[in-house]
Amino acid sequence: MAQGTGARRQACGIWTAWSEAASASDAVSGIARAIGTPSLSQIVAFFSADYDPEILAAAMAAQFPGVPVAGCSMSGGIAPAGGLDRGLVVVAFPAERFRIVSTVLDAIDHLDVERTASAVRALRRTLDPAGPCREADAQAAGRRFALSLIDGLANAEETVVSAIAWALDGIPIVGGSAGDDLRFRDAVLLHGGRIHRKAAVLVLVETDFPFEIFKSDNFEPTQTKFVVTASDSERRIVYELNAEPAARDYAMAIGLDPEGLSPMSFAAYPLAVKVGGEYFCRSIRRMNADGSLSFFCAIDEGVVLTLAEPRDIVTATREELARLDTALGGVDLIIGFECVLRRLDAESRQVGHGIADLYRRYNVVGFETFGEQYRAMHLNQTFTGIAIGKGFSGRAEASDAPVAS
Repeated sequence: MAQGTGARRQACGIWTAWSEAASASDAVSGIARAIGTPSLSQIVAFFSADYDPEILAAAMAAQFPGVPVAGCSMSGGIAPAGGLDRGLVVVAFPAERFRIVSTVLDAIDHLDVERTASAVRALRRTLDPAGPCREADAQAAGRRFALSLIDGLANAEETVVSAIAWALDGIPIVGGSAGDDLRFRDAVLLHGGRIHRKAAVLVLVETDFPFEIFKSDNFEPTQTKFVVTASDSERRIVYELNAEPAARDYAMAIGLDPEGLSPMSFAAYPLAVKVGGEYFCRSIRRMNADGSLSFFCAIDEGVVLTLAEPRDIVTATREELARLDTALGGVDLIIGFECVLRRLDAESRQVGHGIADLYRRYNVVGFETFGEQYRAMHLNQTFTGIAIGKGFSGRAEASDAPVAS
């Protein structure tokens, strides 16, 4: 696990910093001391649900005056020094070679798709080259990616990420759903010095450094199928699978008594849906008192769910990170979004240390989510992110700047 407070400057100039301080103000102060006063274009912050978000927002504004800050509450952090059960993780983009704009989308539980698309297009235009030039526009689009942070308790990720991806018109997007450990009570977003609920934050980045978005999972479909025969898609509740009480039918399929179902069970045996020839996980959030199952994704009646079985999570993750390293000519930094159930599954299989070693090796920073976004899809039980390559030769190597807690 990460300890204390520290910071690291990557070769591309991005600062990553972390703190396990008990209070939000102490965490922000420690990170400010660790980073110093570089010229920054944007800060993205992931913070513990234990922190008072208003105090955190005020502290960020005071410690980093004039720097735009976006962020969200998390269910655990990923720092260069290891995982954090609680604390603050910061990604600070330098002004040099990173042009960044962001916006907040409110009331996502009653999303106006056209208004959302218009807001995203307006954000894109703020980065467009002056004057009409299709060639310049196309070149700029190839240097851009987007990060999405979405309230994971608003049950709106599918609609939000679909609308954003449509308006981005090919600009790749990845992101995560804000959480609150596994309390399922209050997830918050930070943007413009204010706290938002039932909202999403979109950060649009333009850079000359090479990058690639990715997703990784470690599950394969089995022959066991379930048809959703009764559900409430808006509330993400499935009442019946194969015309049987959902929890009972699922528990029987994995060889457990329904009373024995737990987050560990759901992490070890996710359900998947087939879209365009590819399987995507649809993870269970909890079992309800009436025997129904709440999901992290919307599930409609008539959908066929496939029971998935795990393959080695360390091997699957290592293969994907090695592929990115080769594709980019060396990975400098990965901003990652990992499902909290993936962490629980790794811990239950006693391979969490292997994942942590890989994340340290490839400089992964990010947070544990209530869901992940990849292009126009909302996913579960995956590891998504943006890998940034080293790109420019002759630049400074990454360096650590630990600070005593």
